[in-house]
Amino acid sequence: MDQVTLDGRSRLSLADDRPHAVVIGSGFGGLAAAIRLGARGYRVTVLERRDTPGGRAAVLRQDGFTFDMGPTIVTAPFLFEELWRLCGRRLQDDVTLRPLDPFYCIRFDDGETFHYSGDPEAMRAEVARFCPADVPGYERFMRLSDITCRIAFEQLGHVPFGSWTDMVRVIPDLLRLRLHRSVYATVARHITDPRLRAAFSFHPLLIGGNPFTTNAVYSLIPALERRWGVYFALGGTGRLVQGLVSLVADQGGALRHGTDVTEITVANGHATGVRLASGEHVAADIVVSNADAAWTYRHLLSAHPRWRWTDRRLARARHSMSLVVWYFGTRRRYPEVAHHTILMGPRYRGLLDDIFRRRVLADDPSLYLHRPTATDPALAPDGHDAFYVLSPVPNLAGATDWHTQAEPFRQRIARRLSETLLPDLERQIVTSHMITPLHFRDELCSVDGAAFALEPRFMQSAWFRPHNRSEEVAGLYLVGAGTHPGAGVPGVLCSARVLDAVVPRAVPV
Repeated sequence: MDQVTLDGRSRLSLADDRPHAVVIGSGFGGLAAAIRLGARGYRVTVLERRDTPGGRAAVLRQDGFTFDMGPTIVTAPFLFEELWRLCGRRLQDDVTLRPLDPFYCIRFDDGETFHYSGDPEAMRAEVARFCPADVPGYERFMRLSDITCRIAFEQLGHVPFGSWTDMVRVIPDLLRLRLHRSVYATVARHITDPRLRAAFSFHPLLIGGNPFTTNAVYSLIPALERRWGVYFALGGTGRLVQGLVSLVADQGGALRHGTDVTEITVANGHATGVRLASGEHVAADIVVSNADAAWTYRHLLSAHPRWRWTDRRLARARHSMSLVVWYFGTRRRYPEVAHHTILMGPRYRGLLDDIFRRRVLADDPSLYLHRPTATDPALAPDGHDAFYVLSPVPNLAGATDWHTQAEPFRQRIARRLSETLLPDLERQIVTSHMITPLHFRDELCSVDGAAFALEPRFMQSAWFRPHNRSEEVAGLYLVGAGTHPGAGVPGVLCSARVLDAVVPRAVPV
């Protein structure tokens, strides 16, 4: 039967005798996995249930505006560069990464703004502007962040934690660095000013974690950002998705859109392929799931007996918070607004308790405002601005009725933006689109509508997280936010990198 490759050409799949790998999902993890498997000698088919690739990194085009629906920044760009090199190409030939300075502006409820950048001297000056006595503590924290980054990200981020002994080996380092504490507690040991404590501890929210419960391993993020920078892809993050799709095509891989996988088929304990909603069976030598890990086990392997990731255990797992994201375009430009702005609400710990513990919708949300046209005006019509504003909210384990609460919550966000950064906002809007936790559940198959899969707590990290090589089924592998090392673009790309250590080469070298 003919197989259509990504560039539209046809070739006879029967003439290709390479072992076949099926990848479920075309998010960053799935596309990176496809490229790495192609480089290891596999014939790869990527199956995507939606009409466009990208998963959480999909693109919304509406009324002449281009909106990245998910990730908006690139950190650790070498992880993308490595994928291009595997295909004999250069990232810079396909995608232009523009460095951001500052990385983001943090606006506190009292109106003060902290300019967060990768310049050590400028950062010391910013800390001193808020609290001169905290400068030495800030420098101690950054030294700890740097050590943590070297150990947890550079040395362990691409290492599979397939055995409990892998975990035991790193415990001495964790204890020595006191990484069993929370990110917030670690920051608070070095910094006294409440606003600065928030500025240097909020990073776990970028990967779905509560700074007050996420272990201090994730305090590596400030060092990661300072070392490799923070970038925006001209044309939007979707340009990276397009580039990865073209790499898969160059390797002879295939991408099928609108293809809903309903089951991973298993025979004699080994994955044999996938069953589609249409009834078609796609045979495979190995299967890689970029779907939500909990969804994969609960739904795609529901007919297969499981000993570790049982429905009961998955029901006890803690999933990350969710998000409300409002995409909008304005008929005027707001040149004084930075590319990235974080608007802190009046509460920090209390708001996070509402989101993660009480699971109630707060009246005073903190917001992340993305204005990509600050860097790339071509993402909106001439004289217009494109925005998205994001608010962390409880996942669907809470009781919020999003069918009735979505629009009032959007209006609350709009009022806050009008009163702070975007005067006269409601009268300037020319296009609008909104997603709630229902989108993450219904469109992205995320359990409880969690935006970042499993919450990054100690007992849900590394060996305790679903493994990249499935414990349940031979020949099944997992990539993406729900497996090791976790959420965020670097984490997801590293999850695909782990495959190099656990998937056998199709053609021995």
